[in-house]
Amino acid sequence: MTQTIAPRVRVLVLLLLAATGLLLAGAGPASAHAALTGSDPQQGTVVAKAPDQVSLTFSEKVAMSDGSLRVLDPKGKRVDEGKPANVSGTTYAVSLHSGLPDGTYTVTYQVVSEDSHPVAGAYTFSIGAPSQTSVSVSDQTAGGGVVGWLYGFGRYVSYAGFIVMVGGAAFVLACWQRGSGVRAVQRLVVSGWLALAAATLLLLLLRGSYTGSGTFGDVFDLSLLGQVLQTKTGAALVSRLLLLSAAALFIAVLFGAYDKREDEEKRDLTFGLAIGGTVVAAGLAASWAMAEHASTGLQTGIAMPVDVLHLLAVAAWLGGLCALLVALYRADTPIERSAVRRFSTLAFTSVVTLVATGVYQSWRQLGSWSAFTDTTYGQLLLVKIGLVALLVGIAWLSRRWTARLGDTAATAQAVVEESETDGTEAADADETVVREKAHVSSGAAGADSGRAAQLARQQAAVDTARRKRQRDADPDRFGLRRSVLAEAGVAVVLLAVTTVLTQTEPGRTEEEAKAATSSSASSSPSGDTSSAVTLDIPFDTGGEDGKGIVRVDLNPARVGANEMHVYVERPNGRAFDVPEVKVSFTLEAKNIGPLPVTPDRITTGHWTASGVQLPMAGDWKVAVTVRTSDIDQTTVSKNAQIG
Repeated sequence: MTQTIAPRVRVLVLLLLAATGLLLAGAGPASAHAALTGSDPQQGTVVAKAPDQVSLTFSEKVAMSDGSLRVLDPKGKRVDEGKPANVSGTTYAVSLHSGLPDGTYTVTYQVVSEDSHPVAGAYTFSIGAPSQTSVSVSDQTAGGGVVGWLYGFGRYVSYAGFIVMVGGAAFVLACWQRGSGVRAVQRLVVSGWLALAAATLLLLLLRGSYTGSGTFGDVFDLSLLGQVLQTKTGAALVSRLLLLSAAALFIAVLFGAYDKREDEEKRDLTFGLAIGGTVVAAGLAASWAMAEHASTGLQTGIAMPVDVLHLLAVAAWLGGLCALLVALYRADTPIERSAVRRFSTLAFTSVVTLVATGVYQSWRQLGSWSAFTDTTYGQLLLVKIGLVALLVGIAWLSRRWTARLGDTAATAQAVVEESETDGTEAADADETVVREKAHVSSGAAGADSGRAAQLARQQAAVDTARRKRQRDADPDRFGLRRSVLAEAGVAVVLLAVTTVLTQTEPGRTEEEAKAATSSSASSSPSGDTSSAVTLDIPFDTGGEDGKGIVRVDLNPARVGANEMHVYVERPNGRAFDVPEVKVSFTLEAKNIGPLPVTPDRITTGHWTASGVQLPMAGDWKVAVTVRTSDIDQTTVSKNAQIG
């Protein structure tokens, strides 16, 4: 039966890893954790006089370099001068050349938020009147591409390595001290250390390109690496590497001197290793807390210790679960029922800690119940909560199997009885080995050394098979193995969702940015025409005398009520008397619309409508239907920035 289970285990692990890869691939670039809450000039506005500077206001402090804030003219030439400066609080500005001509200008920014994530974006404003521009703002992203994917993968591997290393070591010290001599458990903990060290080095190399150009060639730029080392994130990664050297010493003692001590000597060394290991593990967890979500926003003095405690609880639960899985599947000797029960108690304590710290973190990052459903962070958090609930449910089944486990002695007796009553192939193999050994010992002094080595390997295989039969004899132990495997599978997906969650803009920040945008829109006087939008759209209904130009004026082109004027002209500029004009507004990014508007005819070629309600800021598609005869009509459209 063990031979049939092993392929299933491999297939399940591969499927879980594939699901994890899809989650990471679908995550895309890291969302902005510092949201743009204001700008001067504002997005889409038309100012009468060229400004002296452009300023941006974010929801939190950001880090800027020389090229973080750029202003481009309609031909794509930079018109800013000097370095961006922090003028006040979270507002940053860059000076502009004097005497800028009329036209549409593009503002692009790429900064690093206080919680270490890159933020990029762009918008336009116009001087005098809008004009054509050769600058595209659709590709202003940060943290994407191959470098972004590698960085996200490195984050996942670093979390996994930390959990496996810390949780595996805690499992040995707190639950199964005999496990310090089990080769499979040793390999697990060492693999966690190697994964965390390799991922940390990878993140350190990728960091400069990840927050900058995004090109893979910059990964090996030593000047960028020097800049990274001066940042908060760079300091956290270097601190993690230094702490990993201490962790290596801890692992060497745990699987070296500790394993060779007698049980009485182990008690004193266990206490020392527990204290030292806790300090090192807490330091490693703090390398995340000091540079990510917990380090910015509300109550950072409380949030960072809570985050450290949260990470340690995750490691003790999920990392210990991995060690238990290895002990059940790969260890040569059966794990005692008492060790499984001790881990069950440790896991329960970890879950209680996770719930307490998770509630605080959720309140801090969301701020309102509506953020659960209205923000990406909240939706991912709901998925995480569901996975944790599923994991707890499977863990409850594991506790039931643990309660039914037989003692090691009973298991061994069952194996003995089975071997005595069942003439298995293993018994034949034992007899064959004995005969071969007798043959070798009665042979001449020059017996074939190769044959002796082969017999030694056969004997080792027989011993391994016997230990596996002893390990798998208890049916309740077999049930526990299956439930723990299911727990580990859910844990893999849960870790992937958590990794994506740490790269997503907190719900509180997203809602504050929306509120700031709405406040900015509502505070503008209704008679302010500086932000009015004018769209000139050529049309051709296809019939005789069917060509012309429709002009749409929208004032103030912001969220809420707007006044709209529609002018229909012939190609020569004269008013075009058409029988009907209809307008609709669609915000495709949010699946809003089309919102139809039927303007009233004022005079020849002039139509108007008041109180045109636009509920949300964004890039709206303005579609105009013009009818020039009973059968000739067409619909033309153009996009406009609203709000």
